Amino acid sequence: MRLVLDPEQEELRATVRKVLADRAPSAKAREAMESPDGFDRDLWRTLGDLGVLGLVVPEPFGGAGAGHVERAVVLEELGAALTPSPFLASAVLATDALLALDDVGAGGDHLPRLAAGELIGTVAAAEDGAWDLAGGATAAAERDGGWELTGTKAPVLAGDSADLVLVYARTSGGPGWFAVEGGAPGVTRTPLTGLDPTRRLARIDFAAAPARRLVSADPGAALETVTGLAAVALAAEQAGGMRRAMELTVDYAKARVQFGRPIGSYQAVKHGCADMYSAWELAVSVLRYAAWTADHDIAELPTAAALAQTYIGPAYFRTATDMVQFHGGIGYTWEHDAHLYYKRAKSSELLFGPPSAHRARLADQLQI
Repeated sequence: MRLVLDPEQEELRATVRKVLADRAPSAKAREAMESPDGFDRDLWRTLGDLGVLGLVVPEPFGGAGAGHVERAVVLEELGAALTPSPFLASAVLATDALLALDDVGAGGDHLPRLAAGELIGTVAAAEDGAWDLAGGATAAAERDGGWELTGTKAPVLAGDSADLVLVYARTSGGPGWFAVEGGAPGVTRTPLTGLDPTRRLARIDFAAAPARRLVSADPGAALETVTGLAAVALAAEQAGGMRRAMELTVDYAKARVQFGRPIGSYQAVKHGCADMYSAWELAVSVLRYAAWTADHDIAELPTAAALAQTYIGPAYFRTATDMVQFHGGIGYTWEHDAHLYYKRAKSSELLFGPPSAHRARLADQLQI
């Protein structure tokens, strides 16, 4: 097991960090999150040109043929910069779903375009915030040699902008996977107002929407793989946010003077910053282990993914909370980014289920 990044992975980190610093500083990120799309399409195309959208996509499908460790490196930087983008939906959920299924034709049709940033994809599996292995209430039925979907999925990451929606739904013979065009007839997409303004969510209603059934020997197992990999990817984003929240807090503690001394010299603030650093170091170790299992020990992925979300989600929220507190009055203003890290931390902590659900899953995996 390797918990330290190699030189190539560090170079990837440096490249992505520079691109985001140049193209997506805080002011630009705020503009993007308030735009109609909710993200910067020029930056999205740049990420596609860099090859980071297809890191885990095999080379025959137009990707880089790299691994989940490399993708985690990119997600750390996106999380640190609070970059509004459909990366988690498209380069993680949709990409991993196509790779987990047995439909080579669908992979050939969509993976090259997803990797290039020409297509935005997402997965619609949750109903009322929960992922159901049975497919939920959304049903698929055969009509005139094709398939139609009826039901509602919510929340759906980037559901308002996705060109390709991979839907997990029930059929008379059990659950299955279906591909639906985002603008297809019978598809209604309603943006949802979430806590985090940098991440778009939507409700998608299907009313006899035409769909393509995707080949899968075990749809439920594919969904479990997708959710496990998504938990690891989200943990990487959270670890990056933790690091940046800590850095901003330490910088402020050095610069803010009160009663003639930098506030960082006071024990409460000093120890609080040290606790942030300790929590982040542990988070990175958990993340590296989880990303390594995704590449080298897939059987261990459910345990590693549950561990990552059990620890990193709450740790990020504690760090973001302390960030607001240590910044004092300015930390409560709209103009400062502290509230954006706080909102991202809390929404991410609950995105794939509450910490209690991840703890229960981890306990089941460890048989305790």
